[in-house]
Amino acid sequence: MTTIAILITSAFVACCGYIVTESNADTLLAGYNTMSKTEKEKFDLKAYLGFFKKFMLSVGAYSFITYSILYLFFSAEVAVIGYAISISIPWPFFLYQSNNRFIK
Repeated sequence: MTTIAILITSAFVACCGYIVTESNADTLLAGYNTMSKTEKEKFDLKAYLGFFKKFMLSVGAYSFITYSILYLFFSAEVAVIGYAISISIPWPFFLYQSNNRFIK
């Protein structure tokens, strides 16, 4: 049962990269939806969404792969802990890149 939950969660994280587009970023993209019009003009949304998509796909895939490998070689408990760590570690990098790289 845990494996199914991990698979669904990883798939959802990966799908988030495809769900957010330029047309719905005003509604779905946290932070962007609260920017003023001038701030939005300074923000490279197209490049950001490319980065966002790649990042979400990577986190979804690699966290599930990590879980699967740990589940095969260790126990379910170790696999869940490894999954939680692998899905948590990339976010500081994401925040750093988001805040520093996409302002025109």
